[in-house]
Amino acid sequence: MLLWEVRLLCLQLSLSCCWAFGCHSTESSPDFSLPGDYLVAGLFRLHGDHLDVRHRPTVTFCDRPNTFNDHGYHLFQAMRFSIEEINNSSSLLPNVTLGYELYDVCSESANVYATLSALSTPGTNYVDIQGNPALYSPKTVAVIGPDSTSQATTTAALLGPFLVPLVSYHASSVVLSEKWVYPSFLRTIPSDKHQVEVLVLLLQRFGWVWISVVGSEGDYGQLGVQAVEAQARQQGICVAFRDIVPFSARPGDQRMQDMVGRLARAGTTVVVVFSGRQLARVFFESVVLANLTSKVWIASEDWAISSHVSSVPGIQGIGTVLGVAILKRLVPGLEEFEEAYVRTEKGTLGPCPSGSWCSSNQLCTDCWAFTARKMPTREVFAMSSAYKVYQAVYAVAHGLHQLLGCASGICSRGQIYPWQLLEEIRKVSFLLHKDTVTFSESGDLLSGYNIIVWDWSGPKWTFRVIGSSSSSSSPVQLDINTTKIPWHGGDNEVPQSVCSSDCPEGHQRVIVSFHHCCFVCVPCEAGTFLNKSDPYSCRPCEKEEWAPERSQTCFPRTVVFLTWHEPISWVLLAANTTLLLLVAGTAGLFARYLDTPVVRSAGGRMCFLMLGSLAGGSCGIYGFFGEPMLPTCLLRQGLFALGFAIFLSCLTIRSFQLVFIFKFSAKMPTFFHAWVQNRGPGLFVVISSIAQLLICLVWLAVWTPLPTREHQRFPQLVVLDCTEANSLGFMLSFTYNALLSVSAFACSYLGKDLPENYNEAKCVTFSLLLNFVSWITFFTVASVYQGKYLPAVNVFAMLSSLSGGFSGYFLPKCYVILCRPDLNSTEHFQASIQDYTRRCVST
Repeated sequence: MLLWEVRLLCLQLSLSCCWAFGCHSTESSPDFSLPGDYLVAGLFRLHGDHLDVRHRPTVTFCDRPNTFNDHGYHLFQAMRFSIEEINNSSSLLPNVTLGYELYDVCSESANVYATLSALSTPGTNYVDIQGNPALYSPKTVAVIGPDSTSQATTTAALLGPFLVPLVSYHASSVVLSEKWVYPSFLRTIPSDKHQVEVLVLLLQRFGWVWISVVGSEGDYGQLGVQAVEAQARQQGICVAFRDIVPFSARPGDQRMQDMVGRLARAGTTVVVVFSGRQLARVFFESVVLANLTSKVWIASEDWAISSHVSSVPGIQGIGTVLGVAILKRLVPGLEEFEEAYVRTEKGTLGPCPSGSWCSSNQLCTDCWAFTARKMPTREVFAMSSAYKVYQAVYAVAHGLHQLLGCASGICSRGQIYPWQLLEEIRKVSFLLHKDTVTFSESGDLLSGYNIIVWDWSGPKWTFRVIGSSSSSSSPVQLDINTTKIPWHGGDNEVPQSVCSSDCPEGHQRVIVSFHHCCFVCVPCEAGTFLNKSDPYSCRPCEKEEWAPERSQTCFPRTVVFLTWHEPISWVLLAANTTLLLLVAGTAGLFARYLDTPVVRSAGGRMCFLMLGSLAGGSCGIYGFFGEPMLPTCLLRQGLFALGFAIFLSCLTIRSFQLVFIFKFSAKMPTFFHAWVQNRGPGLFVVISSIAQLLICLVWLAVWTPLPTREHQRFPQLVVLDCTEANSLGFMLSFTYNALLSVSAFACSYLGKDLPENYNEAKCVTFSLLLNFVSWITFFTVASVYQGKYLPAVNVFAMLSSLSGGFSGYFLPKCYVILCRPDLNSTEHFQASIQDYTRRCVST
């Protein structure tokens, strides 16, 4: 309640001051008032402001020579015409007449006086602030105007406590939409919030991201500049320069020279000028004096189609002017109404009373002096603004029509309160010459803008409508025909306004200054991509994706593994299957010739263990084909390691036993007998095999081989494999088999001079050398290649080891059994032993 009390006190003091200086003892023009059942006040700027310094709070004398305002005159006549048209209507407000009180608000003091006069009680010159403000009934039921934001905020603040409807036709500042401050304010022009959205969309439409912003001093320009700058930055547009044209500015003065100079040095091609008409003219006169050309000027609604600015000498050379303007609408019949007005006999005004200040703002001597040949200029901007006045008056009339219950055909005339009418005006929705008039919750008219461009191609200046914006409801959209824009420059290309040119595809922006629009381009590395929504950082791809250098997207990786149906797989599988068949055939052959000397000399029944171990190791090879799974990862290397260890154990003990029998049995008979009696060969094979079995079990338990998806080897592939190659358990198992191989090689080499039938050094040496070379090759390849076919190389090494062991040990014996049966006899073996004995004796 304290806020309302302060405002009411200010009202009382303001009104007291006005009348204290004789505001009431003045004459007025008869056309400023019209009696009626309900009065509507109209505030219009018929004259320019009085710039002299005042030393006391008097109302400015508006009717001064050479200050007449053509623009305000048309708005003034538009309200008079609207009231007359409504009173002549049989459907709107039947049996009710509207009257008006019109005021010239040439200055802030005149605006305050006019507002307080409209707010005063009927038949008095004061505002009764006693009692409940909601029950206050002023002489006017609503107020139309004023045109500027600064005056509208004052008027809205004064009328707000009494909830007197104020419908402005030109005050567009967004602050007036704040209902908790200005509860009774409405307007028939879109708010600057919508205008700023359209301006920023216009910048985005042509890709202008490096701009300057200039505004005019006052609420309209300064708040507009702030809104443009804030919203532009939200959309990624950089404001390189901003400044305000002060009220005291004069064309070409030092202040304007400095401003235009800094604007030129900013290096922007596009300049948004959010200014009122008066200061916009001062600014462009300074621009012309500085010869600042070849730019795109974006005009705010207040000066976009104003001839006051377009008439600046030399302005046609500054570049391209685009802007937003209220939708071009004309009041039907207004032109004829104005012409009829000048033909009316008005008589003459009497002189001001002796000693009075003659400061009334309901006086216009120029209005009486017009003739048919001397009429105010009807420029498009003024006539479009007049239509907004026309809409405002009709909005009040429709609200009053609903409040008085006129829908039945007869209005119930009686006392009404301003807040009642305000509620009805907020809810109006009617069609006025094909335009729907309705207000948003914040009191703004739901309307759009025209997008215009200045055109100097003809004999004189004009503007061309090139598009329009949607209504102020979100989201705002633009519809522009760019082919209608005559760009400055000979090529008629859209001018560029950027600090740095766009980066090539796949290059991120690295900011090099305070503004994010100034940057250098750095290519994205492989494995990263540039998202169009964030051009300032290269993002890494997901694990299952990859990207080459300078990529704008990631691609799915190709999942690879050694499949069953590849040619190399067919070759390896055929070789392994052939080995298994040979092992099985050899086992059958040895079973048939088990008691022959060749089989007995090869180890007898131990040969079946050796062949079985080779078969078991060969079965593990099948686990390398197809998608790796846990069972195949567990068995494929383990089966081979254990099977090959058993084979090598048997080979080692077989070679050792032959050397020991022929060379050391006579020298160490006790050890030999103990070795034979305790079944030393079998015990060694069991112990050696168990050792490898334990190593494999620990390996599978501690370093369990698991299926893995490898992403590091190739950027575009996901290699499916098992983890055993990197484990300590695998290396222990491999090392143990390597030690057995070295032992077998050493024992077979010691027996190189044994009888021919027992001399296996050559074949064993060949098979073991093949084993060493195979695994050296595998580890060499694995150190430089980690791709899809590495398992194939592993299979080849395993197959070479198994095939070498089988071919080196069993194939010669199979050859003797099948092809040289004469060598598979007791006599032949005895002869070989006797020959060996003779050689030993002779040496």
